[in-house]
Amino acid sequence: MKKPITGVILAGGLNTRFNGKNKALIRLNGETIIQRLYRLFADLFNEIIIVSNDPAAMLAFDCLVTADLFPIRASLIGIHTGLFYASNDHAFICACDTPFLKRALVETIIAPAHLTGGAAMPDTAAGLEPLCAVYAKKYLPLVEQNIARNQMKIQRVFGRKRIRPVSEKKLRRVDPELISFFNINRPEDLARAEQMRPDDDRRASYAQGN
Repeated sequence: MKKPITGVILAGGLNTRFNGKNKALIRLNGETIIQRLYRLFADLFNEIIIVSNDPAAMLAFDCLVTADLFPIRASLIGIHTGLFYASNDHAFICACDTPFLKRALVETIIAPAHLTGGAAMPDTAAGLEPLCAVYAKKYLPLVEQNIARNQMKIQRVFGRKRIRPVSEKKLRRVDPELISFFNINRPEDLARAEQMRPDDDRRASYAQGN
């Protein structure tokens, strides 16, 4: 049964470390990263939204595709856009450059016990993961207020009281190597990912800071 949560894929980054190429459209073992994420989201969520600075490139997907509502390049802007269009009370939001995101890890983050605050974020040795997190739509006005003040740091917007951290220990129960957080920022990251088999995540370790 699909969750009454909106799945939002942020595909509107600058991609400066990938020579300007849209990372969502990078092909990995015959499939683009965004195709992988869309397939996962289609199994999990009753609504999917893609936020992209190139909506025309995403028209093959059977979902709402939209550009950011503010002409500012920041992750908080993508979160705002996803929450604005979401028809559910919560939205799970992820970046478009994480090809090995595991269903079990997403399900852990969106567990009912984690939906009582403003946001539920993985909390690992590398820090909080705001682009693999679930957000409550009711905090959309708070996000808009911070955008108006040019305060774009996600953790500061929600603050400690509104963020429910999901512990690394809990996450490793379903993703021992935290491969879900492996992201492709540079061509060398893609080369590394191409050596991994999607069905055997144990061949890779989560490289903090990528």
